[in-house]
Amino acid sequence: MGLSESLKDAIIYQILIDRFSGCDKNLNISDFLGGTINGITEKLDYLSKLGINIIWISPFYETHQYHGYHITDFRKVDPHYGSISDLQELVNRAHEKGIKIIADFVPNHCSRHHPFFLEAQRDRNSKYYNWFYFKSWPDNFLCFLNEKDLPKLNLDFPETRMYILEVASYWLSLGIDGFRVDHVIGPSHDFWRYFYNNIKKGYPDSIIFGEAWAKGLKPEYFKSININNKFWRRIFGISQEKLQLEYYGEFDGILDFELNKLVIDTIKKGHDLLNNRKFLENVKRHLNKFPNYYFPVTFLDNHDMDRFLYHCNGNINVLLKAIEFLLSIKQPVVIYYGTENGVYNKIPVLANNENSDLFVREPMNWNSLNYELYDKLRSLFIRKI
Repeated sequence: MGLSESLKDAIIYQILIDRFSGCDKNLNISDFLGGTINGITEKLDYLSKLGINIIWISPFYETHQYHGYHITDFRKVDPHYGSISDLQELVNRAHEKGIKIIADFVPNHCSRHHPFFLEAQRDRNSKYYNWFYFKSWPDNFLCFLNEKDLPKLNLDFPETRMYILEVASYWLSLGIDGFRVDHVIGPSHDFWRYFYNNIKKGYPDSIIFGEAWAKGLKPEYFKSININNKFWRRIFGISQEKLQLEYYGEFDGILDFELNKLVIDTIKKGHDLLNNRKFLENVKRHLNKFPNYYFPVTFLDNHDMDRFLYHCNGNINVLLKAIEFLLSIKQPVVIYYGTENGVYNKIPVLANNENSDLFVREPMNWNSLNYELYDKLRSLFIRKI
């Protein structure tokens, strides 16, 4: 099976490592709860039986935050999650079951505690000074959104981009099957062409899809991140759909936030996704804009947004119809961990609560599984495969 077939037929199960298996629910939920890579390996039979064929794991690199996005070493597995041998065991065991493993990759930024950034702040003559965007050294620098804990990497500087390419190639050499790439609107299109073309030379069957999401971002942010001039000229009027299409030729696919919004807006109006002509026409029009072999990666929710069941007040039948709809359009489908257990948040994300994302990142409850829902989803997934 070639790349196009393996991605198009993908049912991808998204996991936050710290929240999936092995968690201690008695700890502070904003801290590490103890989920591990070995915990995922132990649940491979559960996942295989569900019918998924790709597992997407959260960043496992050395970090100081439970979610893994504050990276302090791109080349090490964080001890909270396990070891390199644990990662290789997961990959090998998954491959034996016909399941691919893709990892969240975060090249746009690192933690301000990363030794490269710390050295650049201490010494303006450091070789790492040009790895970052200092507007006024040492404390005024570009960062991810407004997060001063996450300085932005200068991926147009040759040494930085070469380092990030080497890191990605290293993990692929250990058997990782590809990446979901975080915040692709940060680096330039020139960087992505460099990254994609070089990865594909060494690992032609690797899967690489990106996250291009502009919700809530002000035009000033796009100007500050040094995105290319063509994009900047269009940003004041650009749509989410156009944003996703900007990355054709730079990824195998892109997470389809536009379709996600269409689905949620429709179900919130009480409409049936499978029988609403206007909705289906809008979906067809949207999907027809994607060139061949550039896949819209569909999903209902993820770790940054309200779980789908929040929008339909916990109605499992609406959830099942939504997943049936995603499967019917024959594109990659992502299922966020816990969906098969009927999990959803009662408090919306970003509801005047800076920690509201914790409500959609709760630990998996293995002591109370919804076997009825699990079996219904399994029937849908096996039918697709």
